[in-house]
Amino acid sequence: MQPARGRVTPQDRAAWQVWADAQAQSAFRRARESEDAADHGSAWAWYERAHRLAPDSVVVAFPLAMARLRGGDGAGAAQLLRTLTGRFDFREGWVALAAALLMAGEDSAAIAAAQHALSHHAPPDDMQPLLARLAARAGRPGWCGLSVSGRLCLGAGASVVTVLIDGRPVPGAQDGTVLPARWRRARRVEVLAGGANLLGSPLDPAALQRTDGLVEAGPDGLSGWAWHPSDPDQVPVLHIRDARGRMIRRVLAADPAPGAESMFPLARPRRFALAAADLPPGPLHVLGPDGSDLTGSPLTVRPVTPSDVEPSTHPPPLEPPVRSGPAIVIPVHGDGAATLACLDSVRTSVGDAVPVIVVDDATPDPVLAAELDRRAREGAIRLIRHTRRLGFPQSANDGMRAAAGHDVLLLNSDTLVAGGWLEELADIAYGAPDIGTVTPLSNRASLFSWPGPDALPGDAPALTPDLATVQRLMAAARAANRGQAVDVPTGHGFCLFIRHDCLAATGPFRADLFAQGYGEENEFCRRTAVAGWRHVAAPGAFVGHAGSASFGAARPALLRRNLAIMDRLYPDYGALVAAHAVVDPLFAARRRLDLVCWRRGGAGWRHAVLLVTHDQGGGVERVVRDRARMWRARGARPVVLRPAPDGCRLEDAAGGAWSATPRFHLPAELDLLLAVLRASGVDRLEWHHGLGLGIDAPTLAAGLGVPYSVHIHDYVWFCPRVALVDPSGRYCGAPGPAGCAACLQAGDSLLKGAGPVPGRLSAYRARSNAVLRGAGAVMTPSADTARRMERAFPGLAVGVAALADDPADAPPAVAARGPAARIRVAVPGAIGVEKGYRVLLEAAQDAAARALDLEFIVVGHTPDDDALMATGRVFVTGPYAEGDGAALLAAQRADLAFLPSIWPETWCFALGLAWQAGLDAVVFDLGAMAERVRRTGRGAVLSPGLPIHELNTFLLSYGRIGAASTCRREKREIPTLHPVDCLPAQDTASCSSTPRRKAR
Repeated sequence: MQPARGRVTPQDRAAWQVWADAQAQSAFRRARESEDAADHGSAWAWYERAHRLAPDSVVVAFPLAMARLRGGDGAGAAQLLRTLTGRFDFREGWVALAAALLMAGEDSAAIAAAQHALSHHAPPDDMQPLLARLAARAGRPGWCGLSVSGRLCLGAGASVVTVLIDGRPVPGAQDGTVLPARWRRARRVEVLAGGANLLGSPLDPAALQRTDGLVEAGPDGLSGWAWHPSDPDQVPVLHIRDARGRMIRRVLAADPAPGAESMFPLARPRRFALAAADLPPGPLHVLGPDGSDLTGSPLTVRPVTPSDVEPSTHPPPLEPPVRSGPAIVIPVHGDGAATLACLDSVRTSVGDAVPVIVVDDATPDPVLAAELDRRAREGAIRLIRHTRRLGFPQSANDGMRAAAGHDVLLLNSDTLVAGGWLEELADIAYGAPDIGTVTPLSNRASLFSWPGPDALPGDAPALTPDLATVQRLMAAARAANRGQAVDVPTGHGFCLFIRHDCLAATGPFRADLFAQGYGEENEFCRRTAVAGWRHVAAPGAFVGHAGSASFGAARPALLRRNLAIMDRLYPDYGALVAAHAVVDPLFAARRRLDLVCWRRGGAGWRHAVLLVTHDQGGGVERVVRDRARMWRARGARPVVLRPAPDGCRLEDAAGGAWSATPRFHLPAELDLLLAVLRASGVDRLEWHHGLGLGIDAPTLAAGLGVPYSVHIHDYVWFCPRVALVDPSGRYCGAPGPAGCAACLQAGDSLLKGAGPVPGRLSAYRARSNAVLRGAGAVMTPSADTARRMERAFPGLAVGVAALADDPADAPPAVAARGPAARIRVAVPGAIGVEKGYRVLLEAAQDAAARALDLEFIVVGHTPDDDALMATGRVFVTGPYAEGDGAALLAAQRADLAFLPSIWPETWCFALGLAWQAGLDAVVFDLGAMAERVRRTGRGAVLSPGLPIHELNTFLLSYGRIGAASTCRREKREIPTLHPVDCLPAQDTASCSSTPRRKAR
């Protein structure tokens, strides 16, 4: 397992992300270069690496999907494309998904993908054979499509057709016909032959006319970009209108805009600009062909300044006013399922007495529109409908205007609420005369997020809770924080209670400034704060929130634009929010919620076991997870304690995604931590790793009054450098006190304090000795580790328990690359200094210098991938998910595995992965790996002092034995997964089989 050095800080994670992003960009660039050179195998490999380094990047995901499709991996391509088309409705994605599904044998799903592609997008010219094939398989009399200009396209033999626009026929329609203009305002266009729909029919006019883009004001006028995702070849024609709807002019977005901020894969934005001198001074609308505002519209030509703020002259009252009763305002546009779930949760939680005003901002979903109509007829909601999309701020204003005289509860349509939420918000709003707005806690709401705005990996808010979870968290929030109010610099528009007198005194949102949304509630709160109103959080209420689902592909650009407007209007706004985040006055309230959830999560458990670990992941984390599963199966609640900023946090390893993670500041809150653990029924402590905690096992165990055991994962107990590796990056050999003191003179260790190194080292080991001898048991994964611990601490009883059952044999890997190919050596894992990075680099350099038929594939990552790959003899796949390791290793078609660790590993899960992949492993004669290879006979053990040139010679000869024994006569044209063929390809002729080699 990889040794740990200390707690992983947010800065560490940020630095790693910067590195990963740079590596992903480099890999993507190499992939494009390989494609340009028609080296599709290398391109595939580089795209796979880029995807592992940047798994959320849509820029990488689509070309990777196409590489998989080109390589015959239809299922792998479809996996990526389903995710992409779920996020972005783009033509190339749907067509590629149809092709991938067809290749994977999923005909029905392929037909459905083609149906969506045609009904929402203009048909691509180069996909007509595919569409014809799918139309035939679907039993349709051909296929149809429609361009943004309204031109009808027919294929696969369809010629005599009937075209209906909202049920009204179009006489004489045929291939190439331009439909009458009424199609643009229609709900559906049907194309039939012999009474049957063609593939693609009915067509969706709203989707076909979509315009993605952005407009913003600058010193010289208006500028921006636009394009049609449904028909990228068409030049967008934009209409400029004033606030009264009068046409000012038309403008073409004709020239490419390569720097545009669109999240769409394969976006083809086109730029436009309008000089200020050619435009009137008032608010302007920049509209697409369907009459919808471009993102950023409406706007004024002149950039805003603080003078554009209209301060209120009405301060808060001296006494709270009489309650007016709330009305709930919900602007809606898309995501019908989430919207209806929101409405259902609202009505269930507040009953029939509270007015619910729904503002339909021109939803393109006819099913949602019909359901809203039904609910309005039945009196469940009051419905306001826009004929074109006006954006969230204007929709909110229209709803608030309809709620005149009421307090307003402004609610996003992607939220879920539970009983008591509205009462709690109203009680807080009237708790003081100067409270203007109230915001609850949520899973996704920036400053108002639970478990916190600085949520760490593994925290719950990355998920969206279901209604049952929201109900549970709402009940817990009220139990923990009922009646509590915490001042904040701004409210949050996902769920904002606005008192009626505050709204009347200061006016509505600035829809003229914030277009589709983002920042309008922040401006409202700062404007009202100037007049003396306060804004508070209500941690006694919790509302579930999906978040950021309704602003489309221009979301990043809109966010940037609107934040810039806020900065110009209120120059101190950013500093206020940053200062609030540093102080985090909601911490105590969040933790009260944590502790209520924690206590309730412990119901039903007879007792609990505390597992203490670090926060660096790796093999230690895997062991802790396995131990937690074991304890849960035995009826004990597994509780994990790990470092967190300024202290520690608890995790309920049996509690699921929405279990609490209470945090504690150490050492100040040690007593509180102990009290929580005692109340949780902890009666046993497992100490796995304490780096970064600032507390030791005896202190924790004594405070709890329980026994503890120690589980050894490295040599931190007697080696302050953790892994018995000296400053030069070599195994030290555990030389004794004098040698250790000399090694530690260089620093970079866990040996802290002042004074001579020998004295500090002696005290360090004495503390470890006391901890180990106070343990009820000391356990190691291997006999080698036990011997080393017993030498360091004479008389210490150390038990041995393997972390897995090593198989004595397994089917060999199939290299299938032939005798003339280079010997391919797989190197699995995170290959840091202790894991043998320098050995690997020198081996690659030697292989290149001597032109050896030898190459290395790192299945994982290293501290400096570039240096390795610069040798021309190494490829690095990038990080992989734990469950994917063995399959990814097997997919490399390697001849053997090499694990070059230069420290005596206590176990090493990567060795097990190599064996699962069917590879024999070469290791150095150090630690548990050598012990395991000898026991199973599945590999070879080498001297750690072997010169690099001799190491390579051995790998060549050993690999050739394996290549001969495992190569199959058949040549695999399509890989099972994703091979790495970025290194120069060699002959792939077949060869005869020979007996499997034995271990040395």
